[in-house]
Amino acid sequence: MKLVIVGDALVSSATLIDAARGIDFPGMNGAELEMTTFEWFSHLEKEAFQAKILLIEKNGPEAVPVPEGIIEAMRDADYLLVHIAPVSEAMLEAADKLKLIGTCRGGLEHIALDSVKKKNVTLIHVIRNAEPVADFTLSLMYAETRNIARAHHAIKTGQWRKSFSNDAFKTVLASHTVGLIGLGYIGKLVARRLNALGITVIAHDPFIDPATLEKEGIQVALLPLEKVVSQADILSLHMRLTPETEGMINKAIFEQMKPGSYIINTARAGVICKEDLVAALRTKRIAGAALDVSWYEPIEPGDPLLELDNITLTPHIAGDTIDAIPKAPYLLKSVMNDYFTTGHSDMLIKL
Repeated sequence: MKLVIVGDALVSSATLIDAARGIDFPGMNGAELEMTTFEWFSHLEKEAFQAKILLIEKNGPEAVPVPEGIIEAMRDADYLLVHIAPVSEAMLEAADKLKLIGTCRGGLEHIALDSVKKKNVTLIHVIRNAEPVADFTLSLMYAETRNIARAHHAIKTGQWRKSFSNDAFKTVLASHTVGLIGLGYIGKLVARRLNALGITVIAHDPFIDPATLEKEGIQVALLPLEKVVSQADILSLHMRLTPETEGMINKAIFEQMKPGSYIINTARAGVICKEDLVAALRTKRIAGAALDVSWYEPIEPGDPLLELDNITLTPHIAGDTIDAIPKAPYLLKSVMNDYFTTGHSDMLIKL
């Protein structure tokens, strides 16, 4: 049984190896697990490494080089564990024995998903920073609806501001209905937090079974997309960026939203049509927006988003906590063991 491991500047191969030693790979029958390890730009400082990540997030796994020798190693690999390193089409084409890929980061832009589907390889995706992102999502709801960041900025610039563009709609969070688009792992964590606060939650996710939510104790009304959009006071986005979801939140959606509603995005910028969002905010078609993700990072000077007074912007830090990345391989270990035991997992990607 052969396992290929690829470490990087954030999660080393040594950490992935340590986690892998605790995974009960099926079919071992006491045999020794052969591990082949690679490092992907592990020598880079954080800023330079972030530039590599940005290339992947914008252009996919083919936009960056794979570690030297990895395609040959994939030919007889049974399993592959990575953090952010690319899993390219060439790697997957060579992998005739590959059974499962385990990855532990926020998105899946680093993986050639079409090739994964073509080769019928199981994909386990552990969102390493799901808890921090869920916390941050609620923080953005408070910050935008109650003008926390705007008030702070005004004071820092010598203003004692008491009036804001959403004054006609200000109320406590418990008076809002929150609509979630996407009920994957993060979406469910957000729903649990909202449930604990006594907030009405509605959601749209065509891949979720209501019985599963009931079994997990999550109180969410599953509705068609148009009903979630039209009924929500706060629309929070938690879907993956795919060809089907790219630009999904557009003019037609904004026109269905309540005039006093808000949109929160801690997923990927590409799920929103930027021009339509800017227009909806400029005309006050909706009350406000809070975004932790941007179409270009960093946001360039002169970007129309910077001119708006009804938006809260943060620099893609929702998942940035001191413990999220170090814990990621061990969370992956637990999820894979559960999957090998039960045959199912919330972290299993259906392509």
